[in-house]
Amino acid sequence: MYCPACGYDKNPPGADQCANCGLALTQLDSPTAQGPVELSLIHDPVSILEPRPPLTVPVTANLGDAMLQMITGRTGAVLVVGAAGELVGILTERDFLTKIAGQPGYHDRPVRDFMTPNPETVRPTDMLALALSKMDAGGYRHLPVVENGQPIGMISVRDILRHIMAVCPDVV
Repeated sequence: MYCPACGYDKNPPGADQCANCGLALTQLDSPTAQGPVELSLIHDPVSILEPRPPLTVPVTANLGDAMLQMITGRTGAVLVVGAAGELVGILTERDFLTKIAGQPGYHDRPVRDFMTPNPETVRPTDMLALALSKMDAGGYRHLPVVENGQPIGMISVRDILRHIMAVCPDVV
């Protein structure tokens, strides 16, 4: 790796500092975009997706209430909030299919027994690449957007796909 300060070019790739002059080289390892999609993923914040307001249910809600919120809100997930409005969990369509389907009397069962507690989140200022990475690593289709522990929005894989299509309108 080439050192821009002293010109030393025998630093191994990924070196933290120049072996010759000691200059920090870590900032030179930043990823470089190879097109408009990568450029957007690296530089655009989550807020560019204009996350829709989250649908929430209190932690004391039952599954019937949560299901009704999801149906009327036409979304695949609801955020579960505590008494102070803080995010405590998420309940998704997948939870209904894998944890709830076939449960007798599920309608009146408490959300807290089936939600995923402490879900992965992003902030509006986080880059799209981080959101996409979290979704990919966890297999999530929905990701809460939070500020100071309070849910302020929700993004989905579909939101990211729409954004990518807008960045590359000539593809279609």
